[in-house]
Amino acid sequence: MRRELGAVNRWNSFVAIGDSFTEGLNDLRDDGSPRGWADRLAERLAAGRPGFTYANLAVRGKLLDQVVADQVPVAEVMRPDLISFCAGGNDIIGLQCDPDDLAVRFDAALARLVATGADVLIFTGFDLRRMHVLLRRLRGRVATFNENLRASADRHGCRVVDLWGMNVLADPRAWASDRLHLTPEAHELVSLRALEVLGEPVPSDWRTPWPVVERASWRARQAEDLAWVRDHVMPYVRKRLRGGHTGEGYLPKRPELTPLVRLEERLDRSTTVFDRRSPAV
Repeated sequence: MRRELGAVNRWNSFVAIGDSFTEGLNDLRDDGSPRGWADRLAERLAAGRPGFTYANLAVRGKLLDQVVADQVPVAEVMRPDLISFCAGGNDIIGLQCDPDDLAVRFDAALARLVATGADVLIFTGFDLRRMHVLLRRLRGRVATFNENLRASADRHGCRVVDLWGMNVLADPRAWASDRLHLTPEAHELVSLRALEVLGEPVPSDWRTPWPVVERASWRARQAEDLAWVRDHVMPYVRKRLRGGHTGEGYLPKRPELTPLVRLEERLDRSTTVFDRRSPAV
């Protein structure tokens, strides 16, 4: 039976599955390991829940079918109280993608996760309206996939984190230099949004706008775009044409359900707690 929303400590175990978004790329701890929104969410869920356990099976670069083949069976065996499932983004940015077919396969995997009895949290794709034209061209794919995901969530009774509707993530400052992965601050915003969707206490408002800054000159923006194409787009395209993927050789960072360090201890050691009311240096 699915967990009741009003139950005390209703989530005592959490498994996150997906790709680099869930692994937490570009949000690094002092030791260089990725943290990301899922770790941040788990840390807050663990507060006040003795014995809370967490696994993160996500691996960068994975396509939906790889996530389904490698991670979904593990989550089914673990049978946690809460599962987050975000996959398909690497398919969408591929050279070819049918978002409707992708959504059918996502729905089948979602049905398997829901059948474990866990509460399942899924995520829409981002709104790319303020990104480079090479990324904006994918906006229609993302929108189509999103609508299918919402239908799947309704069908299976899942919660949806609406990343498309998070206007703060449309700001270029939410994105790392590769323009595919979030900055540490943006990972924090996603974790706050996920807490809100789960009905958990939220320590700060993810809607807080970014500080107003002077826009870079046209020449500076063009130089940044050219550097991005040279340093990130072309190497990515060459690798995909050769059949390679960014996740080759990587393993899940947290492959088993294990207890977390207490939130208070984690925050004491963390330097990535943000206040966006003033401009970042």
